[in-house]
Amino acid sequence: MIRKRSITLHGHRTSFSVEDAFLDELKTIARKRGLSFAALIAEIDESRALDSNLSSALRLFVLRELKQAAASM
Repeated sequence: MIRKRSITLHGHRTSFSVEDAFLDELKTIARKRGLSFAALIAEIDESRALDSNLSSALRLFVLRELKQAAASM
């Protein structure tokens, strides 16, 4: 199920919509990196292309992480 979430990034409230599975994976990645969930989202937000939206950037980030993990097995 897609859920809309709100988060504060750089002092401003923003929202994103992702499926529960992506949200769970983002939380797992944050925990493995020793980051807070908000810190990981901020990192992804800062590195995304200006013409992309945050929800898409989050999904693509998870996809890249999972592909890298699979390639290293």
